[in-house]
Amino acid sequence: MSKSPQPAANSRIPGFHRMTTDERRAAVAAFCGLDEESVAQLAMPGNLDAHIADHMIENVVGTIAIPIGVATNMKVDGQDVLVPMATEESSVVAAVCNAAKQCYDAGGFTTSISGTLMIAQIQLLGVSDPQSARIRILERRDEIAAACNACDPLLVKLGGGFRDLEVRVVPTRGGEIVVTHLIVDTRDAMGANAVNTMAEALAPSIEAWTGGRVLLRILSNLADRRLARARAVWPADAIGGPAVRDAMIAAYQFAEADPYRAATHNKGIMNGVSAVVLATGNDTRAVEAGAHAFAARTGRYKSLTNWEVTADGSLAGTLEMPLAVGLVGGATKVHPTARACIKLLGVTTAEQLARIIAAVGLAQNFAAMRVLATEGVQKGHMSLHAKNIAIVVGAVGDEIETLAAILIGRRQVRQDVAEAELAKLRQG
Repeated sequence: MSKSPQPAANSRIPGFHRMTTDERRAAVAAFCGLDEESVAQLAMPGNLDAHIADHMIENVVGTIAIPIGVATNMKVDGQDVLVPMATEESSVVAAVCNAAKQCYDAGGFTTSISGTLMIAQIQLLGVSDPQSARIRILERRDEIAAACNACDPLLVKLGGGFRDLEVRVVPTRGGEIVVTHLIVDTRDAMGANAVNTMAEALAPSIEAWTGGRVLLRILSNLADRRLARARAVWPADAIGGPAVRDAMIAAYQFAEADPYRAATHNKGIMNGVSAVVLATGNDTRAVEAGAHAFAARTGRYKSLTNWEVTADGSLAGTLEMPLAVGLVGGATKVHPTARACIKLLGVTTAEQLARIIAAVGLAQNFAAMRVLATEGVQKGHMSLHAKNIAIVVGAVGDEIETLAAILIGRRQVRQDVAEAELAKLRQG
C-alpha cells in the first residue's frame, strides 16, 4: 500500500515570537529535520571552541556571540523556509517576518541568479603600448584558460573553472594601465582563494608577453557576474491600503533620487542580507562592498531595489545585487554554528543560498519603507530597544519586560530613566 503524501512544511509558525528559546529551537528542528548535534550547537550561548577560534584568525583572545534569530513566514520560489539571521540590531528579524507574512498569500518571493562567476584582476604597469599589450594578452586566451584550470582541477571536475577573458586599458593618475580580468565559475565556493591563485599563476606569463610589470593580482568584490534577484507583490489591502502603498512609492523615489537617503535605504536592505551572510559563515564585508559598488555603477549612488504599482493596484518590489556566497571553504565549513545554520536553511548549493538572501533583503527593504512611511521607525524599534536598556541597567527575569513596558509607556527609553524606574520596582 502506498504511503500518503506528507503535508508541506509551513514557515508560518503561529506564536513563534512568544515561545521560549527552547521551544523555538524545537519548532525549528521539527521543521528542518535538524539532527541533535545541530540543535545542541545552536543551544550553546558561547558556541565556538577556543581551539577552533585560535585557528580561524590570529592573536585570538576570545570570541563574541551575536544572537541568531529565525525569520518565519518565508516562502521562496514556492518553498517554505526558515531563515537564520545573526544580528545585534533590534527589530531586524521581526521586520522580515512581518514583510514575508504580508506577501505570503500572494506567492511569497520569486528569485533567480545570473550565475556563479567571479572576476580576478591582474594589474599591469610599465607598458609603452597598452593597446597592443591588451591585444597580445587576448591572443593567449587558450593558454590562459589552460593555466587557470590547471590551478584547480577539482573545481573543473565539479563543473567550474575558467570561462572568459577580458582585458581593459584603464586611465589612472599615473598613466594608462592594462587590467586583465579572469572570469571564473567558482560553483559552490565564494571563490576568492581559487581566483586569487589563478591570478598569481598568470602574472609571470603576462609580464613575459607584454614586457610590463604586474602589481596587484586579486579578485574583484564587484561581483556583477554573480547577481541575485528577488521579486514579490504585496496586495494593497494587506499593507494598509492605497495610501500606504503610495507613501512607500514616494519613499522609494526619494532613495532613487538622493544618495543621502539611498545610503540609509540600502543599509536597511543590508540589515537583512548581512545577517544571513554572517549566520552562514560567509564574508559580510565582501558582500557589502559589492552591493554598494553595484548601487553606484551608473556613476551615482542609488537604491538597490525598485518599487512599482501593478495594474491591479498592488505594490511590486524587486531587488538585484551581487551576492558572492558559498557553501565550501572558509568559516562555512570551519565554524560549527555556521554549519548548523546551513542545515537549518536546507540549502545544498551556493545559488540556493544567494536566492534566499536576496529574498530576505527585499523583505527587509519593504518593512523599513512601510514603517518609515507610516508610524515612523522609532515606535517599533524603541519598543524592542527598551528591553536592551532594561538589561543594561541590571534588570533580570520578569523585571526586563516590566521595566521595558514602563519605559515605552513613558516614551522615555533612556538609561537614566530606566535606572530610576528599576529602583522603584525593587522597592515594591
